[in-house]
Amino acid sequence: MGCLDAAEARFGPYFFSVGSHVINSLLERKIEKRPDKVRLPGRILFLTEDPELIKRQLAGWDMPWDTKNPAANPKLRDDISTDEITPAHYCFYFDETLGEIPYLGLKCGGVTPIGRGDVKRGGFVCAVSGKRRGKGSSREQSPYAEMCAGIRVVIAENIERIYKQNCQNLGVLTSTDFGLIDKIRAREEIALSEFTRGEDEITRQVIEYGGLFNFNVARMQGRVFLPPIRPAARGGEAVPNRAVPNRAASNRAMPNRAAKNRAASPFTQNGVLPMTLAEKIFARHMINERGEMGVPSVKPGDSGFARADLRFSHEYVTPMAAIFFEHYVGKDAKVNDPSSIIFFRDHLTFLDEVISEEKKKLGLLDLATQLKLKQQDFAAKQGIKLHGELRDRKGSEGICHSIVLESYALPGQLNIGSDSHTPHVGAIGCVAFGIGTTDVFNSWITKDVRVKVPESVRVVIRGKKHENVTAKDFILKILSLDYVRSGKALAKVMEYAGEAIEELSVDERATMTNMAAEIGGFTGIVAPDKKAVDFLVERRGMDRAKAEKMIEGLYSDPGAQYAHVIELDAAEITPMVATPGDPGNGKYIRELNTPVPVEIAYGGTCTAGKNEDMDMYAAVLADALKRGKRVAESCKFYIQFGSQETREYCVRRGYLEIFQKAGAHVIEPSCGACINAGPGVSTRPDQVVISAQNRNFPGRSGPGQMYLASPLTVAASAVAGYIVEYEPSERREMVTA
Repeated sequence: MGCLDAAEARFGPYFFSVGSHVINSLLERKIEKRPDKVRLPGRILFLTEDPELIKRQLAGWDMPWDTKNPAANPKLRDDISTDEITPAHYCFYFDETLGEIPYLGLKCGGVTPIGRGDVKRGGFVCAVSGKRRGKGSSREQSPYAEMCAGIRVVIAENIERIYKQNCQNLGVLTSTDFGLIDKIRAREEIALSEFTRGEDEITRQVIEYGGLFNFNVARMQGRVFLPPIRPAARGGEAVPNRAVPNRAASNRAMPNRAAKNRAASPFTQNGVLPMTLAEKIFARHMINERGEMGVPSVKPGDSGFARADLRFSHEYVTPMAAIFFEHYVGKDAKVNDPSSIIFFRDHLTFLDEVISEEKKKLGLLDLATQLKLKQQDFAAKQGIKLHGELRDRKGSEGICHSIVLESYALPGQLNIGSDSHTPHVGAIGCVAFGIGTTDVFNSWITKDVRVKVPESVRVVIRGKKHENVTAKDFILKILSLDYVRSGKALAKVMEYAGEAIEELSVDERATMTNMAAEIGGFTGIVAPDKKAVDFLVERRGMDRAKAEKMIEGLYSDPGAQYAHVIELDAAEITPMVATPGDPGNGKYIRELNTPVPVEIAYGGTCTAGKNEDMDMYAAVLADALKRGKRVAESCKFYIQFGSQETREYCVRRGYLEIFQKAGAHVIEPSCGACINAGPGVSTRPDQVVISAQNRNFPGRSGPGQMYLASPLTVAASAVAGYIVEYEPSERREMVTA
């Protein structure tokens, strides 16, 4: 039996559909594990809240750290986002130049103490920080920049899922054990098991092989152990392979308790334990021992590989992934099933309008153009669909998440994308999550993605919401909760339910699932129902009977277990803002002590550039026009469509005329201001912005002070010139009468 035949017998044919020339090349590749012990000769950089302590470390001082008495140590920076590790404009680099970049955007005490090349020159081998390290974007440039600067291990109190997985994929070690600090300083040999302890079997092997690609090659060569996923049953016994029967959905209240022993569940039926909606979808997509898709059931902690229905990436990630693919696999290699891969040119369409002269002189605009060209070339070579720029005017076909929801995602699917906001399409009832560059290019080979089945958090919002409250207010409230802010929701599925959620349209549900990324969750999901069916029929032209068939069984089983249950009363939630610095800084507008004047109002991005968001902007501005008002002279209001489909919707509804008469500036689809790459960004530190986007991390959208709010609040504030709740004129007249 030849090498290819032997491998195919071991793993089944799904590995080999990319072409035998590629597989033969990989099967013959020599792959070695890391040594069992590592020594980390170098310095430790403590990312503290005090910028002076950081500057002194960069100048050569080794800061003392008492691992026995943590309270005696200086305060470490929490919530370090990937925007701060590698600011967006520097992500145009996709080579070792990134080693000069790490922490250029890191704000401590209101200043950015780290300059270009400082970390690399400092000889640091380890970086230490506080809670929620690596939150935000899925950009793999962040750990890659750290690695190229010499950082080999990251230590933090807790670490965001995508960032941690990107580190593991690249070979950067991660830990939450501050006791390692003493060992690194003493230059002791450290057992590799210190970094694999507590990890699942597959993650342990990825770390041992020094990264995902090496692991995947070893996987093809049959040199790794893939643990079988065995359904748990009463008493923890395995049950025979059989389909889980459909059960009627339960609307009963879920008790607010931690997950209990699943084997003890009274709802166990036919020997298979009940599952959440996300677990059901994972079970359908996990690769079984025969190399086929589907296992009877899964539970949190099960690890394996899941077949993706759809894989997408945008111009920030595709070029780096393409270079990795060509370097590691081969320049003439073909991707696996190009029909299920989509590329988007959506992030940098308007960059030339806002990029500074200083950054132009650094060649960053030219680099951004190279990203576009590399993606175009790779798409053409591989036969991959590219949603690109418009040909008759400036702008793009649409933001990736907007288009995937409008045109591609289906209930029950598993989708992966090169962006942390990939959960956007969970609004239609699919599992969708963000991945990094290495995951992207590996998925082009295998068509699957490494998964450790996450726990779920059920978020139940009961009752009826106020007229001026939106899904954005709901999610800002959730983000402000201690459970989320402390990092307890990290890497968990956020399952939204309750009467108030059921009343939301698919567009509004997408705001909730989209911002599972800000929670740090694995994904967000809403069980598909009649509104999901209506969306597929009205927006896709799908046959209703086909759509109804598609959602059958897509609900959480009665008795499904959750890590935590959050219960909120919609009637108690009023319009909110997140104050500058973090989406978790949620406050009710009525709690703001003094009026907050705004110079810029921005409505757009994947989160707030959908059809229903446009309904809200139009309603507020039409109401203002009736009262003889327009956008305040002191404020510029930008409205940016999420897609051309949404733009056409606005044309049909007559919204463009309303926007123009009210004094709003309308922009063609693109990510734009949200990533500091389009009109609507701030230009001064004292400039106040109110935005309907999803993030307000320091420096993400310019140097100004950004408040996050709903489309209704953003539009009302643009008219008033300061942050204000929207109050429909009809209700206002009733109150004053």
